[in-house]
Amino acid sequence: MKPSDQYHKWIEWSEEDGVYLGHCPDVITGLHGNDPIALYKDLCQVVDEVLTALQASGRALPKPKIRPMQEVA
Repeated sequence: MKPSDQYHKWIEWSEEDGVYLGHCPDVITGLHGNDPIALYKDLCQVVDEVLTALQASGRALPKPKIRPMQEVA
């Protein structure tokens, strides 16, 4: 398992912006684009690059906090 696999990533349509938004709030603020599949690929790549840079500089990786369906009512 890659370090980035533990972080929740998702794509959603923004009616207000007229584009898809890619999210991974534990690592980056987000990306946007017109193709949801390409955007998800780009999002995964950017998250991998950020985590690799953090590790290379000796910094600790952020603790994953966003866990969908962690608690069920």
